[in-house]
Amino acid sequence: MDQIARNAFSPYQVFSRAEWAHLRQGTPMTLTIEDVIRLRSLNDPVSLEEVEDIYLPLSRLLSLYVEATQGLHQATRRFLGHSDAKMPYVIGIAGSVAVGKSTTARILQTMLRRWPASPNVTLVTTDGFLLPNAVLKAEGLMERKGFPESYDLPSLLAFLSDIKAGKDKVSAPVYSHLVYDVVPGESITIDRPDILILEGLNVLQTSRLPRDGKAVPFVSDFFDFSIYIDAEEDDLRRWYVERFMRLRDTAFRDPRSYFQRYSEITEAEAVATANGLWDRINLPNLKENILPTRPRADLILRKSAVHSIETVMLRKL
Repeated sequence: MDQIARNAFSPYQVFSRAEWAHLRQGTPMTLTIEDVIRLRSLNDPVSLEEVEDIYLPLSRLLSLYVEATQGLHQATRRFLGHSDAKMPYVIGIAGSVAVGKSTTARILQTMLRRWPASPNVTLVTTDGFLLPNAVLKAEGLMERKGFPESYDLPSLLAFLSDIKAGKDKVSAPVYSHLVYDVVPGESITIDRPDILILEGLNVLQTSRLPRDGKAVPFVSDFFDFSIYIDAEEDDLRRWYVERFMRLRDTAFRDPRSYFQRYSEITEAEAVATANGLWDRINLPNLKENILPTRPRADLILRKSAVHSIETVMLRKL
């Protein structure tokens, strides 16, 4: 990250937290400390001050981007002679396991909903598009869960295509973190949102382009704006282990939990298990698939060792 920031040819403009906070320019604060506590994820101690410094300027930026993009779409429709409904604005949020993607997504969703126009802002995670555990087991992919090959990519692309086309009542599958699997027969319905936030590990992932020039759609092709949440590898490991240990004392104790067996082992065994899962699954996924997509983001939020966003990198237009 430091090398990216120092590179004179970097496509990003780099802001300290104080510099970025100055860009709020009177944007009103619409969240309370109670809202922040409700929205933040386990082991992600985002503060009201951080919301003011980081998310308020980001909300202002997004309001300008959404307005400009809607104007561009209107111009295109006039050129084509179309009178179809406006196109939803799609925001992608990527980053490692335990980096705080869910917290960022929920805070942004709540703040954007409280714009004066009260837009319909929907949040969807890519977890629902994971292949069912039965399929992953049959294909030997349970230890690759979260890797690009573990997702039903055609279904995810079809979902985004329908959303971007302005279709009504688009369905998305439901994932249960309790049972660690897609819930059979359950779905949520997305009905023409003004803004869609898609959060997931590999949403900025690409693949090798075919030599014949044929179109290969990527999830990010449907994004109007993308955010990558970044942190040092050692900090990510520590946050993952800390979260695992907290879950061991809470959600894992539920008899329905897929991970219930981890609530019964000793603390030392649990720490070793968490580190093993990180080394065997999450770290390879980070290095092979997630981190390489960082330079594709429009905005990079860089976290310090205390889980606080200290640097913001905005892609130059």
